[in-house]
Amino acid sequence: MPGKRSVKKMGLEGLRTMSAIAAIALVAYVVVCAALFLLQRSLIYFPQPRSAVAGASILTLPVDGADVVITVRERSGPSALVYFGGNAEDVSQSLAPLAAAFPDRALYLMHYRGYGGSSGAPSETALVADALRLFDRAQAQHANIVVIGRSLGSGVAIQLASARPAERLVLITPYDSLQDLAARQFPYMPVRWLLRDKFESGTFAARITAPTLLIAAENDEVIPRSSTDALHARFAAGVASLRVVSGTGHNTISSVPEYTALLRADK
Repeated sequence: MPGKRSVKKMGLEGLRTMSAIAAIALVAYVVVCAALFLLQRSLIYFPQPRSAVAGASILTLPVDGADVVITVRERSGPSALVYFGGNAEDVSQSLAPLAAAFPDRALYLMHYRGYGGSSGAPSETALVADALRLFDRAQAQHANIVVIGRSLGSGVAIQLASARPAERLVLITPYDSLQDLAARQFPYMPVRWLLRDKFESGTFAARITAPTLLIAAENDEVIPRSSTDALHARFAAGVASLRVVSGTGHNTISSVPEYTALLRADK
C-alpha cells in the first residue's frame, strides 16, 4: 500500500491535472468567444451578386461612407414600394413577383452594403440609415410608400416604418429579436454581450401606426413561430395582423399563389 506521503502526492498531482484541464478549457472558451465576436457579421450577412433583370434600372444612392445600389422598376404617380431582402438574397430576383403584386407602383429594392455592387460593409446601423435615405429619396417623388421586409430585412423595415410615414408595412418571415435567435443557436456563449447587430424588432413594434401584415411560413425552419408570434403581440391593438402560409418553409414561402395574394391585400 502506498504511504500517506504517496497518497498526498497523488492527490496534489490530480489537482494540478484538473486545474490544467480547466485552464485549457477556459482558454478554449475565450478563444471561441473571441472568434464569435470577430466573425459575427460573416455569420449574419451573406452578400450576393446582382442579377441582370429585364425591365429594371439601377439607381446608385450615395450614403455615408458608401454607394448603395438600388434595383428600380420605374412608375410615375404617387405610389411606390421599398423592399429589403433576406441575409442571403439577391433582391433583383424579387422584382418580378413584386411587380406582379404591385403593377402600378414604382419599386425600389435595396442591395445592402457589400451586396449586388453596393460598396461598404453591412451592419445594422448602416442598413437602417441607408433605408431611411432610400425612403426619403423615394418619397420625394411618391407620396404613398409601402414598406416590405423579408427575414433579416424585416428588422430593417420595421425600424424604417417606426421613423417614417409608411402607407403600409409588410413583414415576411419576421422575428422578434435577432439577438434572441442567436442566443438560442449558441446557448453556451454570452451572445447578448458579444452581438453588435441585435435587430430588436419587438422594441419598435409599439411605435408602428401604419397597417401592418406579418406573413409566416407554416414550416419555417429558420425563424421559430414563437419569435414571430412574440413580435405580433408587441404591436398596438388593431395595427397588425398575422397570416400563415400553409405548407411552406422559410425559403419557399414566395413560391405559392397565396403569398402574392397576401402582398396585394390591404392589411
